[in-house]
Amino acid sequence: MRQAARRRRWKANIPLMLLFIPGLLFYAIFKYAPMGGLIIAFKDYTFFDGVFGSEWVGLKNFETIFKQPQTIGIIRNTIILSMLNVFVGFPFPILLAILLNEVRKTWYKRTIQTIVYLPHFFSWVIIGGFVLTLFSTESGTINHTLKSWFGEPFPFLFNPGSWITIYVGSGIWKEMGFSAIIYLAALTSIDPSLYESASLDGANKFQQIRHVTLPGISTTIVLMFILAMGRLMEVGFDHVYILQNPTVSSVADVISTFMYRIGLQGAQFSLTAAMGLFESIVGLILVLTANALARKFDKGLW
Repeated sequence: MRQAARRRRWKANIPLMLLFIPGLLFYAIFKYAPMGGLIIAFKDYTFFDGVFGSEWVGLKNFETIFKQPQTIGIIRNTIILSMLNVFVGFPFPILLAILLNEVRKTWYKRTIQTIVYLPHFFSWVIIGGFVLTLFSTESGTINHTLKSWFGEPFPFLFNPGSWITIYVGSGIWKEMGFSAIIYLAALTSIDPSLYESASLDGANKFQQIRHVTLPGISTTIVLMFILAMGRLMEVGFDHVYILQNPTVSSVADVISTFMYRIGLQGAQFSLTAAMGLFESIVGLILVLTANALARKFDKGLW
């Protein structure tokens, strides 16, 4: 009887298994198979000898990287910019989702959703053009106004402090709307009767958000935070590269730009593979740590 039940269950799930195969192949080919290339981090890789024919050098590439004086600064910049992206930018999609959830006019809600979602589909080249149009020292819209008011412009993109602010702000503006979709979906799972009960008890709108809305999506918030911690060392190349300039290299030179400069422009693939492996290991440690902390509150991912 059990074997017959298993056969029926297997046959019933065949269509789902077939639908699962393309996703499985995608991750196997493009995510797991390339991990074999990490062996380059432990070799003196050359095109002529190939991945497996190149000389094994052990940890020499890691020693070379961490002996360079600029390495600590690059890692520091990466961590600072990533932490600002996570801890400053993380609450904005939640706030936006809650605000959109409170809108009762359907046409107005859809209009706002379209406007805030749109920047996500622009490339960083286009977003960078917007930023330059606004903050350029010579021809920027904001500096044109400042010059007419105070007589001189402010070098927003050439001052480390203002550059970091623009970097974080442009990232929030670009991704806030699209990231809010997950929280909007989570908000639909909250029982409307909870809001009715809270209203009967005299709770105002802010109290309902605090005691009903936020606890209702707390699991999703923790899940997204754990995933964000895993990307803490991944600042992203396009965003930094388009906005950076030599004047702010002390805060804008990060791991991704280092890998581009040393790996693609300098053809030192072993060094960049070693840096990439270091970045991945740190990301894994952060994910495990964040999940361990979340499990103490019964909110862990696994």
